[in-house]
Amino acid sequence: MLSMDETSQPSSQMPRDNGKTVDMLVVGGGINGAGIARDAVGRGASVLLVEQDDFASHTSSASTKLIHGGLRYLEYYEFRLVREALIERERLLRIAPHIIWPMRFILPYAPQARPAWMLRMGLFLYDHLAGHMTLPKSKSVNFATSPVGAPLNGTCVKGFAYSDGWVQDSRLVVLNAMDAVARGADVRTRTRMVSAQRTNGVWSAVIENVRDGSRETVRARVLVNAGGPWVSEILRDRARIQTDKHVRLVKGSHIVVPRMFDGEQAYILQNPDKRIVFAIPYEQKFTLIGTTDVPWTQAPGRVEISPEEIRYLCESVSRYFKKPVTPDDVVWSYAGVRPLYDDASKNASAVTRDYVLDIDAANGQAPLLSIFGGKITTYRRLAEHALEKLRPFLPVLSAAGWTADRVLPGGDLGAGGFDGALARFARATPFLDASQHWRLVRNYGSCAMDIVGDAKSAADMGEGFGGGLTAREIDYLMDHERAETVEDILWRRSRMGLHVTDEDAARLDAYIRQRQAR
Repeated sequence: MLSMDETSQPSSQMPRDNGKTVDMLVVGGGINGAGIARDAVGRGASVLLVEQDDFASHTSSASTKLIHGGLRYLEYYEFRLVREALIERERLLRIAPHIIWPMRFILPYAPQARPAWMLRMGLFLYDHLAGHMTLPKSKSVNFATSPVGAPLNGTCVKGFAYSDGWVQDSRLVVLNAMDAVARGADVRTRTRMVSAQRTNGVWSAVIENVRDGSRETVRARVLVNAGGPWVSEILRDRARIQTDKHVRLVKGSHIVVPRMFDGEQAYILQNPDKRIVFAIPYEQKFTLIGTTDVPWTQAPGRVEISPEEIRYLCESVSRYFKKPVTPDDVVWSYAGVRPLYDDASKNASAVTRDYVLDIDAANGQAPLLSIFGGKITTYRRLAEHALEKLRPFLPVLSAAGWTADRVLPGGDLGAGGFDGALARFARATPFLDASQHWRLVRNYGSCAMDIVGDAKSAADMGEGFGGGLTAREIDYLMDHERAETVEDILWRRSRMGLHVTDEDAARLDAYIRQRQAR
């Protein structure tokens, strides 16, 4: 389990040197960094991971939250990427069945966008590129007779249905980090790498605890740059390495509106500009709509949706649904910067979602591996590829890969999968309501009982903070998942941000501060 960070040191001008050398220093606590750290430590490597903010603070929590092959990537002939992603989709459904589950997607046929033969061919490839597929295959749908046509406005009379997966993206990152720590990795949030240089055959890096400004010098045989949108800046400014590979930043934004339709299906909608937008059931009471593709030339970091993007997304779904969506309907929005590999495509939507792994190890020097691009679905395979590239420099990485079949924390749901685990949890905790049962098992799987502990009544769960969020859950998130702020808890751990009031959030903040002051 993750424990609270005990690395803070009194501020000083000179960085403290801990005198140890680790096999691998990973910079970045997004999905790629967490996945690499987990895989490497599981093979026996000593690993230190540093993240300047919280886990999944940026790109990895700003996705459309899909585990998918990328149907539209077939249009750009990304067959290898789609095949790999479809294979990974099956694996991730097995190793994280609590936070990843199947979803059926409805694709209305709009003749002005793409011809029917192209869609049929694309869906046929999508069903067969990966070989064995456990999810239902694609089929044609008549909206006049199918209930999935009920919310649509009649401009499309037929379409297609196909399968993909849904993921609680930020929790996927946290669970990889949890497992890395459980296996021996040193994982530090709110810690940034200030600089790094090669010294006596290893990397000497200065890291800073951003809570108090204290600095420490650490040494590593291998440096992994999983900085996401900061990958180029880390290379150029902190490690002072020149490369001909570059990251291309593309902003993707999403809106959330009150639930637009009944059923568990999602919709994938084609726009006249050939882009696609998803409308997806979200948090029981809402619909998630996204995404946009907007070139981003400013510094990475906190980004927000623009009014133009909101209008674009509203118009995209209103083109298909009976009930139009307007900017006034938006109850929440989020945006992130995707660090795509710059393949010189003119259209931001056409930029490859594939990843490039670049090693700088001139003259046999300590290697630096930088990750350009990638998508959340292929993070586990990306980690395997990264370790394959680093194997010549770190013999410990020669151990066999192991992550394809080892469940993430909470993923051992037992007989009956999620439904069976939910039924058992409900029987064990009759003092919780049905929505709490569902959410706790969906978030934490078999670890849900660790939150309840010895509680025998609702009162035993402690103070409530709205929507079924209780003190026991907050304690668990702070003790075992490194949550430190209201935002960490509401938006990246419990997913309760849309279900609590401002007053609830203020009480939660006071509780967190009181607990941290103990």
